[in-house]
Amino acid sequence: MSISIPGRVVVFDYGEVISTPPGEVDAGLLPEIAGADPDTFWPVYARYRDDLDQGVLSVVDYWRRIADDLGASWDITTIQRLWAIDFRSWIGVDPGTMALIEELHAGGTRTALLSNAGFDFGGPFRFSPMATLFEAVFVSAELGLLKPDAEIYRHVAEELEIELDRMVFIDNKAVNVEGAAALGVTGHVFTGAERLRAFLESLAEVA
Repeated sequence: MSISIPGRVVVFDYGEVISTPPGEVDAGLLPEIAGADPDTFWPVYARYRDDLDQGVLSVVDYWRRIADDLGASWDITTIQRLWAIDFRSWIGVDPGTMALIEELHAGGTRTALLSNAGFDFGGPFRFSPMATLFEAVFVSAELGLLKPDAEIYRHVAEELEIELDRMVFIDNKAVNVEGAAALGVTGHVFTGAERLRAFLESLAEVA
């Protein structure tokens, strides 16, 4: 099967669009290794995530900030364990979304990846099997920009050599889709592969 959307570039978010949500096992292991109650750990985990994803903090400094807020002191071994579990929790993919990306690729539709993610995801994104389906990969930390900043969408369009109204953007966060749509991008808030298929097929029918 294939989906052809001529003249457009479909740009996918990664987290909880292509990737599956973190599982309960990993979500339980992180606070345990951190030595913190989950109700205390998770707000601190989220507190510095934008700084990590914008490239303001390195991976090590991100975990050290969390340790400081928890009143802990972690050696590199502990930080490595925490990082590895956290990374693993985001690396699984949704077969339904992946199948759609393959169908777009088979149909000759241009596709790209745009993710709010730290420097540590740049290599895995680009050297994973799914990278063969994307003509470009954009990682927020490398750009020093975060969705929904208008400049990140402008940068992507410029790199792809298209006008913003030729971009189709898929993200699970409405605020990110709204930020793109304000610039003339066609957006879709991801709630599942079946609805995404219907959206993409509607574009293919119109094209």
